[in-house]
Amino acid sequence: MRYPHLFAPITLNKLTLRNRVVSTAHAEVYAEPGGLPGDRYIRYYEEKAKGGLGLAICGGSSPVSIDSPQSWWKSVNLATDAIIDPLARLAEAMHRHGAKIMIQATHMGRRSSYYGEHWPHLVSPSGIREPVHRGNAKVIEQHEIRRIIADFAQAARRVKAAGMDGIEISAAHQHLIDQFWSPRTNFRSDEWGGSFENRLRFGVEVLNAVRAEVGPDFCVGLRMCGDEFHEDGLSHDMLKDIAAAMSETGLIDYLSVVGSGADTHNTLANCMPPMALPPEPFVHLAAGIKSVSKVPVMHAQSIRDPVQAERILASGMVDMVGMTRAHIADPHLVIKIRDGKEDQIRQCVGANYCIDRQYHGQDVLCIQNAATSREATMPHDIAKADKLRKVVVVGAGPAGLEAARVARERGHEVVLFEKQPQVGGQIVLAAKAPQREQMAGIVRWLDMETQRLGVDRRLGVAADKAMILAEKPDIVVLATGGVPYTSQVPDWGVDEGIAVSSWDILSGKVEPGKNVLVYDAVSTQAGFGVADFLSSRGSTVEIVTPDVKVGDDTGGTTFPIFYRRLYAQGIIPTPNFWLDKVYAEGDKKIAVLRNEYTEALEERAVDQVVIENGILPNDSLYWEMKELSKNQGQTDVHTLFASQPQPSLSQPLAAGEFLLFRVGDCISMHNIHGAIYDALRLVKDF
Repeated sequence: MRYPHLFAPITLNKLTLRNRVVSTAHAEVYAEPGGLPGDRYIRYYEEKAKGGLGLAICGGSSPVSIDSPQSWWKSVNLATDAIIDPLARLAEAMHRHGAKIMIQATHMGRRSSYYGEHWPHLVSPSGIREPVHRGNAKVIEQHEIRRIIADFAQAARRVKAAGMDGIEISAAHQHLIDQFWSPRTNFRSDEWGGSFENRLRFGVEVLNAVRAEVGPDFCVGLRMCGDEFHEDGLSHDMLKDIAAAMSETGLIDYLSVVGSGADTHNTLANCMPPMALPPEPFVHLAAGIKSVSKVPVMHAQSIRDPVQAERILASGMVDMVGMTRAHIADPHLVIKIRDGKEDQIRQCVGANYCIDRQYHGQDVLCIQNAATSREATMPHDIAKADKLRKVVVVGAGPAGLEAARVARERGHEVVLFEKQPQVGGQIVLAAKAPQREQMAGIVRWLDMETQRLGVDRRLGVAADKAMILAEKPDIVVLATGGVPYTSQVPDWGVDEGIAVSSWDILSGKVEPGKNVLVYDAVSTQAGFGVADFLSSRGSTVEIVTPDVKVGDDTGGTTFPIFYRRLYAQGIIPTPNFWLDKVYAEGDKKIAVLRNEYTEALEERAVDQVVIENGILPNDSLYWEMKELSKNQGQTDVHTLFASQPQPSLSQPLAAGEFLLFRVGDCISMHNIHGAIYDALRLVKDF
C-alpha cells in the first residue's frame, strides 16, 4: 500500500477509526432555525462518509449556552434537548457508511456579537473587547462560570444520547476556555486567574463536568492553539505546558492543534491558511505539542493531498491529519486515494471561498465543486443519460470546461471549442498574480478530466456560427465569457490607449509602467491582484477604489493577506475615490479622482493607469444564434433554480434543429463558483 500510515486504524479511548483522515470542526452555516441540523446538513457529512472518511467532527463552534449567540451564522445549537433527534439522524447516516462522527462544543465568550437573538451581554474573564467580531463583553461572574460549566456537561449529555461517537471541547481561536488561559485576556486575581493552575481551572472543570456526564469510555477531545502569535498572548512554550497538563488529567482522549490565535484580522487569516501561505505552515506547532502530550494529536491546516498527509504521519509529527477543506473540494477523496485514482481528486487550491463566505454569515460553498452541500439536487457522481446527444460547447473557461465534463460524463458526444491555445479563461490571468498561482489548480483538474473522458477539444479555434452548425449539434452551450468592461466611462480613454485594462497587464500585452495608478471599481481579488503583480515587478503603485477600503469584497481570511503584501511592498491604498477621467499630458497620464463624500477633485500624474472594472459579457455569438435555435436561446429559470431539467429538453428535435443555452460570464459577471454552478445545474439533465 502506498499510504500505510494514512490507512492505519487508530483507537481513541474505545473509539476505533478506520483511517487517520479527519474532517475537522468548521462552521458550516447550514443549520435550520433553532440551530438544528436538517437534511442538507446530514447529506453534506454523509457524502464524506460515503467517500471513505475515518472521522468527521461537525458543528464547528457549536454553543453550549443560550448566551453564546449562534443564530447569525446558523451554528448547531447544543443548548437544547431538541438537538438530540437531529444529531441521532446524522450519527446513523455516518455509521451506515463506516465513518465516525463527533461534534465540537464551545462557549465563545467575547468572540461574538451581542446583537441578534436574545441580545445577550457577552462574557469574558476580564471584559476585554474582541476586535474581529467587535465583541464587547462584561467580566464574567462566579455564578456565570458555574452555569456555563454545567451547560458544557448538559451539551455532552445530549451528544451522547444522540449516539454520536464523541465530543470535542474547543479551547482554540480565543473561545472562552482559552480566554481564561491567555494573559492577553485574563487579568484576574481570584481563583480563575493569575497562576498557571488558576488560569487552567475553568477548562479543567469543564472537562471534569463533561467526563462525569458521559463516563470514562466516551471519546472526549480538546482543540487548542499552538501559538497565539501575540507578544502578550500564549506562546508555543506556554501552550506546550498547557497541553502537557491537560493530557496529564486523564480527562481527554486526543488533542487537536491549530496554529495561530484568531482574535485579530491578521491572525485570523492564519487559521485557515489560504494559498498565499505555504503548505501545512503550522504542523511544527502540532509536532511540538505532540512531543509533550500523552494522548494522540490531530492537526489540520492546509493538508490537501495524500502524499503530504502520508509524509506528515510517517514522520511522527502527528497521529491524525485533518483534510477539511480538501473534503469540501472532493468528499470522495479517501476512496480515490484508496483506489489509486489520485489524479481524479479535485484538489483544494486554498482559495478560501468556503471560509470567507462563512465569515460573512453565508453558507459554506466550494469555489470549484458546486455539488458540495447541494447533495439533494447536485450530483457528485454524474449519471449516464437515457438518450445520447451531440453537445457543442464554446469557450473553455471554468463554465465551459464544467459543461463539457458533465455532458461527457452523461455519455454525450462533446465538442469543445476554445479560441486560445490553452484552456482556463480568466483563471489563467488570475493565476498570474503573486501568491494566487494555485488558482490554476481549478483549471488543471477540469483540463485533465475533459481529456480523460475523451472530450473532442479544439483549442486555438475561434468557433463561429458556421463552424458550430457544421457539427450538427443537438445542444449548443455558449460559455464565451467576457471582456474587460473599460468602456463604461468613455473618459477613461482605454480605446484611445491612454489607460489600459488589468487583462492587458496580466497577459503581458502591455509592459508595467514605472509609476502606476490602479483603479479598482469592484474590490474583489482581481484589482489587488494586478496591483500586487505590478508592484512585484518594480512599479510604484497606488490603488484607488470608490469603496470604503481596498479589497472590500474579499473575505475575512483573504484581505489580511492582501494587506500584508500592500504594506510590505509600499502599495498606496486610496479608498473612497471615483476615477472620473484620464487624459494625456506630455509623457504623463493624468488621472482625475473624485471624492465619494465631498465631491472634491484630485489629480495624479502617473506613467500608467490600469483599470479593473469587471467584465462585459461576450455575447455576440449568442445573438447570432438565438433566432436559429429551437428554444430561442431561452433558459427557463423556474426549472433551473429548482434543479429540474429544462422543458425544452423533452421536446423532439427535427433535422437541423438545436437547443441553445448560455452559462457563466457571457450572461453577466459572476465568480468562478457561479460559473461552475451554472454549468452543472444545467448540463446534469442533458
